[in-house]
Amino acid sequence: MENRKRNTTLTIRLTNSEKSAIYKKSKKAKLTLTDYILKTSLQTEIKVVDLQSVLIELKKIGNNLNQITRKINSGAFASANFNKLIMQQRKIYDAIIKLSEDK
Repeated sequence: MENRKRNTTLTIRLTNSEKSAIYKKSKKAKLTLTDYILKTSLQTEIKVVDLQSVLIELKKIGNNLNQITRKINSGAFASANFNKLIMQQRKIYDAIIKLSEDK
């Protein structure tokens, strides 16, 4: 890091294990704690993905598929097999859930 006057402090609360882990990582990187925290926080891009609207639409599609499946199973009308379509919709839903958890 460049030489500069450091005249402001930042206080954070951590558990003992979190503090220890950060200290160990800074030592492993051969950086001071301040430089380590600055490098990791300023050079790490955090992407925020708002998937709420996509999840709402997927839930609506899932509800529609369930209604169609119920009508087919009750004999209201005969149609093609929707199992493949339902499985693909589940894969999309699961992938989006995984993306939202990876934040």
